[in-house]
Parts: sequence; structure tokens; C-alpha cells
Amino acid sequence: MSAELAAVSFALLSAISWGAGDFSGGVASRRLNPYLIALLVHFTGFLLFVGLALLRAEAFQPQDIPWSMAAGLAGCVGLVFLYRAFEAGQMGLAAPIAGVVGAALAALVGFALEGLPTPLQLLGFGVGLLGVWLAARPEGGAGPARGLVYAFLAGLGFGGYFALIHQVEGLFWPSAVAKLVATTLMLGLVFWLGALRREARLFASVGLVGLAGVLDAGGNVLFLVAAQTGRLDVAAVISSLYPAFTALLAWSLLREHLSRSQTVGVLLSLVAITLIASG
Repeated sequence: MSAELAAVSFALLSAISWGAGDFSGGVASRRLNPYLIALLVHFTGFLLFVGLALLRAEAFQPQDIPWSMAAGLAGCVGLVFLYRAFEAGQMGLAAPIAGVVGAALAALVGFALEGLPTPLQLLGFGVGLLGVWLAARPEGGAGPARGLVYAFLAGLGFGGYFALIHQVEGLFWPSAVAKLVATTLMLGLVFWLGALRREARLFASVGLVGLAGVLDAGGNVLFLVAAQTGRLDVAAVISSLYPAFTALLAWSLLREHLSRSQTVGVLLSLVAITLIASG
């Protein structure tokens, strides 16, 4: 298997993991404060990454710290706004908008750092972004405006995370540092807002939030492996197809309605994966 094909495979697995994690977190956001969910998701990821780094005996590289901390800040902003978007509207609509904005930002950074990819991959990028955009369109052209603004801000955070974490050389320790920064920020915000004191349903949703944290962490690692194996723009665009999996889970498990344009968007996402892998 070529390095580029391996990168596409890891990025696709990242999209699946992130999509399932966002679905779990989205369901939990209907029961709990989104800031509290973001805190628990980041903390779960931090514990998982520290354990994996120690188990793998990975060397800690100090030069990764600034990039990891900045990535943790960007990822924290992205996840908070994504859960706010879920709280304000359908997760099947908010997640794709965050995905297309994050992918576009990361792809631009990838072009600047690594030059343009092959024409077939460029076509795949365009098809993928179009697919995610179609999947994000509310039926009839209307939708929850506040939720869409939150989704756009979430995409900026995720795009920043993609670009910043790509600069590290390690695997688990940089991810652990990023999650530690995000956990610390969220812990301060949760206590400042008093969100923990107001949540009586926390323990009833611990399993769902824990699952979201594990899946989110898995998506982070798989994306980082994909970006280190191949190009940043390829890894970012493929990984950002995760909203298709979120939408499919919302449709199949929650019976959320998918319009014709959303269905076409999911299918175009699959075409984009094929084009990018072929390139």
C-alpha cells in the first residue's frame, strides 16, 4: 500500500470515528450542558492519550509543546461551538457546515505548505466540499440561524486544529498536551458558569459522554497518523467527511429526516473519497 493510499485509509477511519463521536456527543447535548460535555470529552481523551503514550513508551519531544497547546486551544473552541450548534438545531445539519469550513481552511494551509495536489485530487476536494455543503443545506433553504453561526465558528476551530497539530513530530504525547490544554480551559469555563452544579442528569449520561470522548480521541490520532503519512490537505478533506457519518447515524437511529440534497451530499462524499484516493 502506498503512503498516499494509507493516508486516505487512516483519514477515512478518522472520519468514521469523529462522525460516531459527534453523534454520541450530540445526543448527550440534548440532556446536558454542552460545555460540560466538551470538558468530559477532552478529559477522556487526555487520559486515553497519556495511557497510550506510556504503554508505547513514546519519547516526549519538547518542540511539540507550542504546536500542541495551540492545537488544543483551537480544538477546544471547535468542540464547544459544535455542541452549541447541536443544542440549537439538528446535528445532521450543523456537523456538515463545521466539516466543510474546517476542511477548506486546512486545505488552504496544506496548499501553502506543500503545493497543489494532483488534478484528480483537486477534483476530489471540490466534490467533497460540495458534498458536505449539500449535506448541510436545510430543506427549503431555511434553518436555525444561531446553530449555523455556531457551526461556522466550530469549523474555524477544527481547521485551526488540523493545521496546528500537523506540525508536531510525536503522536500520543502531543495529543495528550492538546487535550490537557482543552480540559483546563473547559474546566475553568464550567466552574465559572456553574454548569456542574446545575446538572442533575450527569451520571445518567456518563456512558454516552465517555463513548464520545473515546471516539473523538480515536479520530484525533487517526487524523494525525494520516497527516504524518501523507499530505495535510488530503488528510483534512477526507477526515472532514465525518458529518456524512453523523448524518447517517442521526437518520438511522434518531429518524432525523434527510432531504434529497443531503442524500446527494452523502453520495458525493463517497465519490470524493474515491477521487482523492485515486490521485
